[in-house]
Amino acid sequence: MQMNIQETLQQKLGKEIAQASNEEIYGALLSMVQEMAGEKERTDSKKKLYYISAEFLIGKLLSNNMINLGIFNEVKDVLAQNGKNIAEIEEVEPEPSLGNGGLGRLAACFLDSIATLGLAGDGVGLNYHLGLFKQEFKNNLQRETPNPWIEEKSWLKKTDVVYPVSFKGLNVNARMYDIEVTGYNNKTNKLHLFDIDSVDETIVEDGIAFNKEDIEKNLTLFLYPDDSDENGRLLRIYQQYFMVSAGAQLILDECTAKGCNLHDLADYAVIQINDTHPTMVIPELIRLLVERGLDMDEAIEVVSKTCAYTNHTILAEALEKWPVYYLKKVVPQLMPIIEVLDDKVRRKYEDESVSIIDRNDTVHMAHIDIHYGFSVNGVASLHTEILKETELNNFYKIYPEKFNNKTNGITFRRWLLHCNPALTELLDELIGEGYKKDAAELEKLLAFKDDEKVLDRLVEIKHANKEALCKYLEETQGVKVSPDTIFDIQIKRLHEYKRQQLNALYIIDKYLEIKAGKIPAAPVTAIFGAKAAPAYVIAKDIIHLILCLQEIINNDPEVSPYLKVVMVENYNVTKAEKLIPACDISEQISLASKEASGTGNMKFMLNGAVTLGTEDGANVEIHELVGNDNIFVFGASSDEVIEHYAKADYVARDFYEKNPAIKAAIDFITSEEVLKVGEKENLERLQHEIISKDWFMTLLDFDSYKEKKEEALRAYADQKTWAKKALVNIAKAGYFSSDRTIEEYNRDIWHL
Repeated sequence: MQMNIQETLQQKLGKEIAQASNEEIYGALLSMVQEMAGEKERTDSKKKLYYISAEFLIGKLLSNNMINLGIFNEVKDVLAQNGKNIAEIEEVEPEPSLGNGGLGRLAACFLDSIATLGLAGDGVGLNYHLGLFKQEFKNNLQRETPNPWIEEKSWLKKTDVVYPVSFKGLNVNARMYDIEVTGYNNKTNKLHLFDIDSVDETIVEDGIAFNKEDIEKNLTLFLYPDDSDENGRLLRIYQQYFMVSAGAQLILDECTAKGCNLHDLADYAVIQINDTHPTMVIPELIRLLVERGLDMDEAIEVVSKTCAYTNHTILAEALEKWPVYYLKKVVPQLMPIIEVLDDKVRRKYEDESVSIIDRNDTVHMAHIDIHYGFSVNGVASLHTEILKETELNNFYKIYPEKFNNKTNGITFRRWLLHCNPALTELLDELIGEGYKKDAAELEKLLAFKDDEKVLDRLVEIKHANKEALCKYLEETQGVKVSPDTIFDIQIKRLHEYKRQQLNALYIIDKYLEIKAGKIPAAPVTAIFGAKAAPAYVIAKDIIHLILCLQEIINNDPEVSPYLKVVMVENYNVTKAEKLIPACDISEQISLASKEASGTGNMKFMLNGAVTLGTEDGANVEIHELVGNDNIFVFGASSDEVIEHYAKADYVARDFYEKNPAIKAAIDFITSEEVLKVGEKENLERLQHEIISKDWFMTLLDFDSYKEKKEEALRAYADQKTWAKKALVNIAKAGYFSSDRTIEEYNRDIWHL
């Protein structure tokens, strides 16, 4: 094989590998890998899964595909023999801007697992040209700029598949592009991304502003365009309908080509609706089936047996609701169908809370999914219980049989084999390679939990990963940090419920203690990575505060030997792959009951970090698996939080007035030191928000958080015991493989 790879590359390059540039080698590898992936394309089985999602955060693909195809090490060796470094060639590849947070990353992990398990299942989404945005920091503020990624040499394959999509007063064509999805030692599936040929990147002006009404030019420019005005909200409906209309036509074409007569669609297709963004696929499929000769009642029945819905949130504002007049403005052809769907519900159930169109003439997308799909799943055991008991209890009473839990998972190919080769090598040596196909085999590692040599190796590997991150941070951001400090990391979307502000208040408290002469036992580097949605003002203010703290603390000679703050710019998958293997303490500090699952928590655990977290999302299951000694849990429970909301008895100002440490930390936000490097308006607004509102109860958990975090920092001093905690976390992470999640989806929902 080795000669073969060397020959193939040289053939594609038309020159010796040693003579080629990194860019040329990347192009040749991309072409070679695409060909190999194409040769492994799965022959279609009768029934197929279509996983529809507004985002697929797939990350860079070259190395991952080479790992899945089993050629990574050979390619690496061939390149090294020719004086080339695979890491430098990876740097050439742009990261696809097709997603933002956990929702999109989960979809990408799922596609990897579906292919790895040899299941027939393709992704369906949109081909965004400029992503969410590229984050830049200027004057300690987030600035948004376009994030282009599509180059001449790309994983995207343009197809001849084109579908007409009709909006009110506008007909467009949706062209399909494909990205190959390789399975680990298995077949290749596809990610189908729809695009519009007339899209025009030049209409983007200052930052990420553009004309939101020019649909033919803007339709696939950005993921989640700013929805703070009506045109932005309408554009989101245009995007969603474009995705599902083209997707529905593709599904019907593929099924009829295999002999489906439309009445038996559910024998040929199962559609997984990932969050509410693709909901319109239900009325659109009904419309297409009626157009092709089925009567309305049968069309509804057929579609209801074909579609399943994954709920990803209990935040009411994240469950999409669209005014009827918006839908009439963009997709009037769907309104008569949605009205029929609503009418059927109203005839059956008197409870108005389960209707699809409410008395304010608003369409509830999740209600369509629940009534007219055959399965509703949550994404962690706590989340599913909350859906059944409170958030969707009115639906659970009607359809108890539809509700089920599928705890999220992550692909170990990317989040271990690719991003932590040293740990992978140690695992191979100790427990064999079986865990790469069956993650439960990681449990075998527990046999070594008292083995001094193994624990020493874990400490060495972590230190080397920290050194690599230090080098990367210095090269990319000019920040100097020491690998001999505790790396405390919080990386995730910036949202008040995820409570980056709690971490920031702790940092202020720590800073004030050090200034007062209380020197901590162990130095800490607090690392953040997060993008805030462009219209989410308070989230951007939190970033502003963190950047101000970074400037103040890192430049203070009294404090910086003991505490440093780093906010990573433009956090993405590529940066996560460098941060996660280097982490000591994993910050998972959302308000209990608010995080559906979280998957960063799983990636950190797999790479030997210890969780500091609330009993929220999948933290609950991590806690159950690793036991009390190997996790640091703090904060109010989800039951307590839900009760506070019910009674409306949480008053942030009381905590501010009665707790001197909290008061000092919050007052510091608008102190002279901070105002010197920050913007008065942003800092005062954030301070006011925390004191007068604090909807996600930051101050409720402050004392408990501080106490647990100090306990974790003290525990770190005993490196042997800490390494043992890390080992138990790695050994127990097998449950969180997305292969296990996908096996459960298939067993209970898809039946492929």
